[in-house]
Amino acid sequence: MGSLFLAVIYLIFISLGLPDSLLGSGWPKMQIAFGVPSSYAGYVSMTISFMTIISALLSPKLIRKFHTKWIVIVSIFLTVLGLIGFSCSPVYGMLFLFAVPYGLGAGAIDASVNHYVANNYSSSVMNFLHCFYGVGAVISPNIMALALKQARWNEGYRWTAYIQIAILLVVILSLPLWKQNDSKAEEEDQVVAGIRETIKVPGVVFTLIAFFAYCSGEATCFLWTSSYFAGMKTGLSDGMIASFGSLIFGGLMIGRVISGFVSSRLSDKMLIRIGILVELIGIFLVMIPTEGYLLTAAGFLIIGTGMGPVYPAIQHMAPGKFGKKYSAAVIGMQMASAYVGSTFMPMIFGHLQELIGIWIMPGYLLLFAILNIGLMEASDLACKKQNKS
Repeated sequence: MGSLFLAVIYLIFISLGLPDSLLGSGWPKMQIAFGVPSSYAGYVSMTISFMTIISALLSPKLIRKFHTKWIVIVSIFLTVLGLIGFSCSPVYGMLFLFAVPYGLGAGAIDASVNHYVANNYSSSVMNFLHCFYGVGAVISPNIMALALKQARWNEGYRWTAYIQIAILLVVILSLPLWKQNDSKAEEEDQVVAGIRETIKVPGVVFTLIAFFAYCSGEATCFLWTSSYFAGMKTGLSDGMIASFGSLIFGGLMIGRVISGFVSSRLSDKMLIRIGILVELIGIFLVMIPTEGYLLTAAGFLIIGTGMGPVYPAIQHMAPGKFGKKYSAAVIGMQMASAYVGSTFMPMIFGHLQELIGIWIMPGYLLLFAILNIGLMEASDLACKKQNKS
């Protein structure tokens, strides 16, 4: 039963990854259909992320009041509503209406399941969990590519919604499995600290800003990788450009599979350091000017591979680094600060690439990679000083 329950949790993270890469892979065609500038993708992404911030900040209260299973079921339903709404939107403005359930569903499920796994499972399970997020995120750009080839971008959202509905039905059918874990979850949720108390814990603020930096780079890749190939490479079909949106997600999946196998030998801190080093190698590969697309594609795949262990490692280390009492609030705030980065940084990049050119994308990613590792090291130092005092 334990393995079956874990399989359901992995499936939940596939559902979490499915919606995240659709906008970036479909936007080159959506932009034409709506007749808006390319930077307008940032406003839609910002709205989705803003709603995710709200649900992530509410997650500590939700975790105290409701079982994780109910948060998951409602959240998946909200994403289904958002996906179907996107597929039916005849004008650009309607995207903002359906971005509300789209974003609300993502934040609550992400924070609640991460909190559950961080407190009850190993680092290996956490990495595999986020690997399955990558599975979902890799599937959807290819769904969009197929839709662009055989129908329209609208069908990419609609077909993804159908998969989400199937996952929702599986989660509902798995409710008896959740009951076996309710007593343990209830006991842990009774000692959840609030945000005001948690923010004062040494090292928390540095971790939040580091997570902001990580997700700023990640979200920029999610939204603009396809557009980078469209702007920097010639002779590529619409379907091929859309499929390049899966490179980062494929890399994330590879990085998390590898981390899942080696995490028993390496600490979360070491996984973060190695991951960012690999990410930097990928960024420098993208910076190399070439006429073809293979080296650039390899660079983005390596960037994703390096990013792979960073997110789950930061989440998993929260209970051990700050204490289980604070872990729910820390993870909720991490999600919120992450989505602040996801909200504003891709939009800012959209305006920068219109003014300067999309060729600046590797430098933009380099800035956030350096901030990420620097602030994580500062957070570790703050925690060490607190423990010594």
